[in-house]
Amino acid sequence: MPASDSVYRMLFSTHSIVTKCLSVGSKRLSTTAPVYTQPLRGKNVFITGASSGIGRACATKFAEAGSNIIISARRAGRLEALRSQIKKDHSECLVHAQTLDVTDRSSVNNFVRSIPDELRNIDVLVCNAGLVLGLDPLLDVKPEHMDTMLDTNVKGLVYCIQAMLPQMIEKGGHIVNLGSIAGNESDRNMPGYELLHMSTRTSQDHYMHPTRLDTNKEYVCLCTLVSTGMVETEFSKVRFHGDEVAAKSVYKGITPLTAEDIADLIVFATSRPSHVEIADMVVFPHGQATATLSHRKST
Repeated sequence: MPASDSVYRMLFSTHSIVTKCLSVGSKRLSTTAPVYTQPLRGKNVFITGASSGIGRACATKFAEAGSNIIISARRAGRLEALRSQIKKDHSECLVHAQTLDVTDRSSVNNFVRSIPDELRNIDVLVCNAGLVLGLDPLLDVKPEHMDTMLDTNVKGLVYCIQAMLPQMIEKGGHIVNLGSIAGNESDRNMPGYELLHMSTRTSQDHYMHPTRLDTNKEYVCLCTLVSTGMVETEFSKVRFHGDEVAAKSVYKGITPLTAEDIADLIVFATSRPSHVEIADMVVFPHGQATATLSHRKST
């Protein structure tokens, strides 16, 4: 049995997955992409927040599986670079790249209308765009930061799903939302910005549940929530407004998850047999127990 299959079979449950973070002595076991039981080749996959991190990794992984890719983000240069790379590596894939601000409802609706006809029927929607800003006490939370987090993490998710849901119900699509373990817990030691982040992620979690109930009436649309622990991407850099030292300190003494780890799981979830729906995934790096509690090795 391939290493990837054995790892997924051992660690998969309906509530929690821990992957690519098993330690044997000082060695870290690695895995490869999961085996697809439902072919993704030729499927149309729409990914938000695709210019970096998990979104970019998802675009690459789905392209490797033979899917056609629709990628969106605010940074046009990075989007075009990703589009060119995918076409270079996977010339058979159709790729559509266009800037998108998920906080603007009209921008989302215009984006959906602009998708080329051959890609218009979306099979998989990966709602990845999200952020957190700052790490200060609640009284010091800046109103503009609060607005940005709410507009991106909550409204942006709703706008994207509302825009895509009618045709996804008609076709029988799969919605994947990238959340955070911060949406599953609260802690009195959390700073104000983390509490606000937790609130936006909790809203995401609660929105996915009624989405599943609504689409269940037609029995045609799958919904998966992926809640992650520490993943080393530009997320922390954005949080600390470009401060590389502060961003690196988040992962001090622990081996964080990578964007590719999460992308592997998303590809896994969306390639299950048609009668299997993975509703909830909670993913930690080995050593992390909660949003605020981790075992860190001394350096």
